[in-house]
Amino acid sequence: MNNRNILVLAICSLLAACNPKGNTADYVSIPIVNKAIEDTTSVYYADYKTYPSDLKSLPVGVFDSGTGGLTVLEAFLGLDQFNNASGAEGADGIPDFKGENFTYLADQANMPYGNYSSAGKLDYFRELVVKDALFLTKEPNRSKIVVIACNTATAYGLPDVENLLERGIPSVKVVGVINAGVNASLDKVNVTENAAVGVMATVGTIASGGYQNTIARIAGERGYKGTIKVVCQPGLGFAEAVDMERDFIDKSATRPRDNYRGPVVGTDSLSINPDLLDRYNFDFSNNAVLYEKKGEKYTKIQLNSAANYARFHIVNLIERHRLQNNGLPMKNIILGCTHYPFFLDTLKKVIEELRSYQQNGVRIYEIILSNDLGFIDPAIYTAKEVYELLRNDKILSVSGQQGCLNAYISVPAKGLDAKNLDENGNLTYDFKYGREAGSEIQTVDFVPFSKSNINPDNLLRIKERLPLSYKLIEQTIK
Repeated sequence: MNNRNILVLAICSLLAACNPKGNTADYVSIPIVNKAIEDTTSVYYADYKTYPSDLKSLPVGVFDSGTGGLTVLEAFLGLDQFNNASGAEGADGIPDFKGENFTYLADQANMPYGNYSSAGKLDYFRELVVKDALFLTKEPNRSKIVVIACNTATAYGLPDVENLLERGIPSVKVVGVINAGVNASLDKVNVTENAAVGVMATVGTIASGGYQNTIARIAGERGYKGTIKVVCQPGLGFAEAVDMERDFIDKSATRPRDNYRGPVVGTDSLSINPDLLDRYNFDFSNNAVLYEKKGEKYTKIQLNSAANYARFHIVNLIERHRLQNNGLPMKNIILGCTHYPFFLDTLKKVIEELRSYQQNGVRIYEIILSNDLGFIDPAIYTAKEVYELLRNDKILSVSGQQGCLNAYISVPAKGLDAKNLDENGNLTYDFKYGREAGSEIQTVDFVPFSKSNINPDNLLRIKERLPLSYKLIEQTIK
């Protein structure tokens, strides 16, 4: 059995579980948090006793598993929902965060985050999330607030970061993206109606139960009387394709390859169903799909463009909803991964294609797609929540001058044994998901963004789709 099949089997068993984190009342601190607070000999010791008491001049810290979190930063930079003078809701033509500086961390070397749960490495993954938070709160990158832009990191690691900050610097808060996305989604569902809500997220986020449990909890708190069905699609390979991870996409490939870890031909929701090819409507040009055929039958299919990953996952989500929920209208779809909004235009296009799709003269999807179905990007709601927190705590910077961005990315640590690196100089898959929690040996370094450590296709996508973020990145990138 190859590695990809082992991964899928592990994913399927996780999806059958309820919530692997368990009840938050049973939370137990992990060792790295104790080291950061108490152990002065540890590389993780944070020395929070010297943290500035005046937080106003400190930056807003944001981290994600890769460059996808820049969609959250873009929401911060473009937010204009408040009057800057009074703080009252209502646009005033001035960006709400205009005076703020930002520190952004893309933990690219350790991505995809969504695979640690299926690899049985949750302890190590929770440690990674704390390391990201430590980077944003230790010298020289001390932040006034920490934003976990990654849904998977929020689902599994938010309690750990909360524990770290509550014990070390209680004045510094942490905000994750899941609550914001759920509140925005439920705002669009009437309290008395029966409806479905879709969630597209990484395998790890779906397996955590983070969105499912939060939707149930918040719907209960709001007094919803109708039935809300949550339909999830684990986005195997989607985020990785956006970040051009070679295990999931290779622009130089011209035929199916052995090191591919994305969806393959099959019948479950993680697989490419040949019977749905007319609905996927993949782009086959420029090797965007790598395949083998025997006669008219596809014997092997590998996705090789991020847009095709988007098509695959949204079709599988809607098809599952059609088969399971008997005409229940889908009101909205939460984009539970920061990488997915890069392909919002593709996702919207596929929904319209499905509305018009006919089988034996019948539009089989029309009845289950609400007329006003929309996509929920939690980023803008997260930005709004952070603004209100900073304003209420009187630490919002209102200088009126445009702030700056310090952006960092993780790369394999200098001196790391070459056997742990692939031909492109990245951590090998086996080494990445074979590491154990508790080690003080650093396997990655955090370095400033540069043209040498960001894929040029990614940089072009950021330039085209995230102009406010790119403008700040451009000022410092070399």
